[in-house]
Amino acid sequence: MGVSRFEDLIGWQKSRKLFEKTHELTSKSPLSKNFPLRDQMRRSSLSVMSNIAEGFDRGGDKEFVQFLYVSKGSCSELRSQLYAAKDSGYIEPEEFKIAFELAEETSKILQGLIKAIKNRKETGHKFK
Repeated sequence: MGVSRFEDLIGWQKSRKLFEKTHELTSKSPLSKNFPLRDQMRRSSLSVMSNIAEGFDRGGDKEFVQFLYVSKGSCSELRSQLYAAKDSGYIEPEEFKIAFELAEETSKILQGLIKAIKNRKETGHKFK
């Protein structure tokens, strides 16, 4: 029996933790005062989990994979923004490390899911 809800996907669960961590980091000063960077980091992390959910509920494998690639791209975008926040002195190196590793782990999980979907014989639930 397969996964029937996007909330059951490990990648989505991990992306939710990534969003929570990003929101926590961006709520602290001085990063909370840099509105463009703060808001972009929040949008990037929200995009990761949102695209997993949307792609999953589209029902087709090709669409799902496309949305997973968008999610993976948002993980990379967030990693780049984390560098900017660290280099600007907005977050401590340890906070950077924790968030960066969470973004990397999420991206790797998404890559594994993409590979599994591409290699499976059955199609998405939209076609059953």
